[in-house]
Amino acid sequence: MRIAILSGGSGWHVQDLLRAATGLGHAAQAVDFRRVAAGVETSPTPLAGYDAAVVRTMPAGSLEQVVFRMDLLHAAAAAGVRVLNPPRAVETCVDKYLTNVRLARAGLPTPPTHVSQRADDALAAFEQLGGDVVLKPLFGSEGRGMVRLTDPETAWRTFHVLERTAQVIYQQMFVRHPGWDLRAFVIGGRVVAAMRRSSRGDWRTNVALGGTAERAEPSRTESALAVRAAEAVGCPVAGVDLLPGPGGGLFVIEVNAVPGWRALATVSGVDVATKVVRYSAEVY
Repeated sequence: MRIAILSGGSGWHVQDLLRAATGLGHAAQAVDFRRVAAGVETSPTPLAGYDAAVVRTMPAGSLEQVVFRMDLLHAAAAAGVRVLNPPRAVETCVDKYLTNVRLARAGLPTPPTHVSQRADDALAAFEQLGGDVVLKPLFGSEGRGMVRLTDPETAWRTFHVLERTAQVIYQQMFVRHPGWDLRAFVIGGRVVAAMRRSSRGDWRTNVALGGTAERAEPSRTESALAVRAAEAVGCPVAGVDLLPGPGGGLFVIEVNAVPGWRALATVSGVDVATKVVRYSAEVY
């Protein structure tokens, strides 16, 4: 098969996918989203020469640029290219609000969440959420940009800045957890690898922010919840983050449609890239 690895460069994950594809006998090529162009009448999709496309990252860009890139994925899928993850799943997971809506509709446990455009609405929700919230960018990953707010005056200042700069105010009730969370990597309806991420002195456990990782063997309950979360947002391949609450229950914190696996592969010993490429070549 000919496989396109769509990204914003040729970083570690792209190289790992190219290695895995070559090892499985496929012809793979890195394709930079920022350099892709398309005709309409004569060449409806620049991915027409590929059998499959793996979306590794979506580079930062203007709204028009990102919409155009998503249009390319939709056009490729309509033309018969096996796009992983499907375009609609990528659109869903890049948007935390839409992800939460899909998870809630599926009856999955998520922290109480409020999204608003005005500071006054956000302040009212801040009180309703217990005055202890995590403020997150609507679009973002790796825990970057998250802020914990516990002081009403700080919340007032922060929310008004976000309103003045025309940003959406997304806040979740802070979940008091034991200092760790679980990242489960789902492929094709099953968890193929998992790790426990821990942090000392910081409520954020993301490895990108200094958290440590160790191999984990998820329970049946944890695996079933991760698979259900991936299915709820339409992701055959997903990184699902589960957070234990103070009462022993689990919350789905995030479903990532373009999950990384560098730390996961290291601690688990699982060749995640090979599993992703094999799945992209065998499904649909």
